[in-house]
Amino acid sequence: MLMLHLNSMKTALKRPPPGPGYRPDFVWGDTVVEVKADPHSFRSLRDGLLQLAYYLADKPDRRGLLLLGNPRLTDLALKNEWRLAEQTLKKNVLERLSIVAKRGNFIFTVAGEIAPGLREQVDNMIAGEARIPEARSRAATEAVFLVLLLQWFRRNKVAMTTQYLMQAVGCSYPTVAGALRRLGSWVQRESDRRIKLWGFPAEEWQRVVAARERVHPTIRYVDRSDQRRSPEELLKRAAGLDMGELAVGGVIAARHYYPQLDLRGTPRLDLTLHCSNAKADLSFVERLDPALERTDSTNEPVALAVHVLGTRGNFFTPVGDGLPLADEVDCLLSLHDARLDAQAKEFLDHLVTSVG
Repeated sequence: MLMLHLNSMKTALKRPPPGPGYRPDFVWGDTVVEVKADPHSFRSLRDGLLQLAYYLADKPDRRGLLLLGNPRLTDLALKNEWRLAEQTLKKNVLERLSIVAKRGNFIFTVAGEIAPGLREQVDNMIAGEARIPEARSRAATEAVFLVLLLQWFRRNKVAMTTQYLMQAVGCSYPTVAGALRRLGSWVQRESDRRIKLWGFPAEEWQRVVAARERVHPTIRYVDRSDQRRSPEELLKRAAGLDMGELAVGGVIAARHYYPQLDLRGTPRLDLTLHCSNAKADLSFVERLDPALERTDSTNEPVALAVHVLGTRGNFFTPVGDGLPLADEVDCLLSLHDARLDAQAKEFLDHLVTSVG
């Protein structure tokens, strides 16, 4: 197969601009990338191949990469599928098409080749396919609860309509109705059918905290270099990226909401990335600090945690010229993710007590 000749020093991973028809997930120089995160069927694999093949047939100056994140198909099955593709697709398309699978820390090349510069972006591209709560009904149900809870924390006396919750979360009416049924007597219904919480549903909150990765997915990064930047330095650089969909959360934001938080120092930087289009573009991390490496390890000190907020709307709090603050609920979940459970309880107690 034809090798992907790319200059990683002059090429940046990016999302393609909006437009009609099929759009690949990422563009790297002259290479377009289609990502299938956790594909579990031949249909998913074939759909990805055909999408790229159709695209490349119309774009003779482009190359294509199908990236499979943690596929449940065996390597032999993937190779067999490629042999079937070789019998079906035109040669001038096959020569520009590659398939790569990532399992754990191992990258397996099914067909073609992947350039070193693009290979380094594999983790970011797979992580960038994190789906928003709408993709899972349980996560969407939890997201409805979290919107209600945030408004209760903020002592918002105005009850909300079902339509408002649907728009805020980006979900359907049955999802909102299911969330309200689950909350049961904690929901206060007004005569005009508007709704709000009348108190703090502690058991429901603990259930969300225990399964927070579903509604609050987090991508973690470590810095193994000898000159690790402090969270404050990373925050300053993040503010300079001029990204309107980015907010600071975790300890830094919690201290803004509750200055008495009992914690010395800032163990890491927590950022919340709002991506209502269902996919998280994490390419900004390399611009933030090239030394940051994604990790799935629970034993390494995390330098940066990016929390993916997939609801249609966000409740960021503007603060002067810097990054806005992630909302109070987001901060609580971020503190739990950082294993700062005592500080999370302290902050939660403050929020509940403040409501009165």
